[in-house]
Amino acid sequence: MRLCLPVAALVSCAAPLVALAQRSSTVPLLPEPTVAALAGELSGASAKRNLEFITRQHRMRASKGFRTAADFVAAQARSYGLEEVVVHEFPADGHTMYGTQKARLGWDPEFAELWEVRADGSRMTPVLRVASFEDEPVILAEDSDSADVTAELIDVGAGTSDKDYAGKNVRGKIVLTSEAPGGVIPLAYDKYGAKGVVSAAQNQPNAWSREDVNAIRWGHLDSFETRHAFAFMVSLKQYRGYVERLAGGEHVMLHAVVKASRHAATYNPVTALIPGSDKKGEEIVLSCHLDHQRPGANDNASGCATILEVARTISKLVADGKIARPSRSIRFVWPCEVECTLALFHSEPEMRARFKAVIHMDMVGGGPVTKSIFHVGRGPLSLPSFVSDVGQRFGAFMNIESQMYAEGTGGKYPMVSGEGGKEPQLGDLDEFSMGSDHELYQEASWKIPAIYMNDWPDRYIHTNFDLPSNIDPTKLQRAAFIGAASALYLANLKPADVPALWAAMETASLRRLATMLDRRATLSPAEAATLTRGFLAQEQQAYESIASFAAIPDSVKQSASAYFQRLATITGTPAPAESARGDAALVFARNASVSGPMVVFGYDYLADHTKGHAPPKLLDYQGLRGNGEEYGYEVLNFVDGKRNVREIRDAVSSEYGPVDIALVSEYLRALESAGVVRTAK
Repeated sequence: MRLCLPVAALVSCAAPLVALAQRSSTVPLLPEPTVAALAGELSGASAKRNLEFITRQHRMRASKGFRTAADFVAAQARSYGLEEVVVHEFPADGHTMYGTQKARLGWDPEFAELWEVRADGSRMTPVLRVASFEDEPVILAEDSDSADVTAELIDVGAGTSDKDYAGKNVRGKIVLTSEAPGGVIPLAYDKYGAKGVVSAAQNQPNAWSREDVNAIRWGHLDSFETRHAFAFMVSLKQYRGYVERLAGGEHVMLHAVVKASRHAATYNPVTALIPGSDKKGEEIVLSCHLDHQRPGANDNASGCATILEVARTISKLVADGKIARPSRSIRFVWPCEVECTLALFHSEPEMRARFKAVIHMDMVGGGPVTKSIFHVGRGPLSLPSFVSDVGQRFGAFMNIESQMYAEGTGGKYPMVSGEGGKEPQLGDLDEFSMGSDHELYQEASWKIPAIYMNDWPDRYIHTNFDLPSNIDPTKLQRAAFIGAASALYLANLKPADVPALWAAMETASLRRLATMLDRRATLSPAEAATLTRGFLAQEQQAYESIASFAAIPDSVKQSASAYFQRLATITGTPAPAESARGDAALVFARNASVSGPMVVFGYDYLADHTKGHAPPKLLDYQGLRGNGEEYGYEVLNFVDGKRNVREIRDAVSSEYGPVDIALVSEYLRALESAGVVRTAK
């Protein structure tokens, strides 16, 4: 492979970057009157008021609290003039299958308190209330069952292996653990006879983990487990206090009372519509996820309130005649994360078939205290699309406008809320990352391209400190602008818009080229060739995807052809792929009756359908840029009845870093044994 970079080709290809720098403060893609109208109407303060109501609800899937939040969102959508506002009802019964997701039962907690008590004659006298569901719902692990237990507290350390219980009698006792309760209960309850769990499991690892000793982490139990168990979550400060007291020989007695039930219920995602003018059969979707423990402000009341603000703004601007009704319809979806979305996809296939692209928001409002970084993410390599460049172009515009405003050098549209901050956005225009419902839209069963907007990391995610006070209305307003601008552009995209779109795509492609060349320099010649082939295919297919929205003018076709020729000159001709032999030459096809990814919520489709088999080793693999879950997601997405195992291995390697073909082959065989794929003839 030729690695030299001809100067003339680089200069020629860099021209769009120069042009971008010269027009960096100009409005991209949309007409400026539309941008001005959005800037004049969008309100971060309005979004935060809706957020504050949502955070007062304990919004677990298929629960009373979720239904209250759903009814509120639906009422707001109706008041904003949206049409076809529906609170859906799909079974959440513990056995209905929505593709690869088995419906979980609803879970409604009503009361939970944990007290320290001491013996007072024949009675136990309360000494200290340790935890209260009314004060902080996060103290009760999700899917805990009703209980009334008075027992001694025993420290079992991690509590996840037999050695943690050596020499300790925990039968009939409550165990204290440093780990997540779901992983402790099988041993503690089933083998050693414990009657309850107190856990101090910490938040997802980040730079601030364990710094705030008062943070309480959201815990989870097995949704499908038949045993009746409960777990209370405590702070690191409380946990350390108990460890010290127990190590000193003190006997600690606790009284745990829980009133909660897992029961057949309904999933209640909300959908609403702004009808299009002439392409009503095609819809641009804005989505989020409404479920979370209370308060769950950034995760994800922020996304829910933000797309509600987008709905209010576009509806009002259309009604006031400030913008034209969009050509395509714009759909808004407020589900519970992943499982409600899969229920919607499978229960409303005619609606889902109209979805052309999605803008997904999951955590978009974290202020400085959360330490979060705002991201506008692309789609996966398995689904290259121009849609990603649209979202990132508006994200870049918001970065520039807000930075110029903060510096005092300009910024006509900084989208600053009167109740929010004035800091620059500095959002990261990111590669594909997993973590929310955008995975479902882009999964190979549906192939709906997505823009993913999210904050990561967030210091307080999944804790009692994910509070409305941490949310910045300015950040909500800016996320709403990126979402609204992207939705309107995609809804109205026509052939006359394609030249400007291609110019933006060419610029973005050059940035990706620079990243690819940096990565390629660290690889062996064979893997460098694999990466190059993947990059060139991605760029070509993203350009070709424009045709699914609008006819590509001849002038753009000529420009794109010349660009890809220059790109090939710069990257050099990659060496041909290694010939596929044996298992590497096998071709797999999807089983159309099993739709959805393997990673869903509270249910492992692959494990459930391959019982007795060890988990595929690919799922534990850590590549240069991806983990096993990401490799597994994309391996399945690349299965199309045409690619062989070698080609799938090369595709995921170009995306996440080199991986042994044996791991890919083993994973595909596991999928085959689960009935997810079959060997193609």
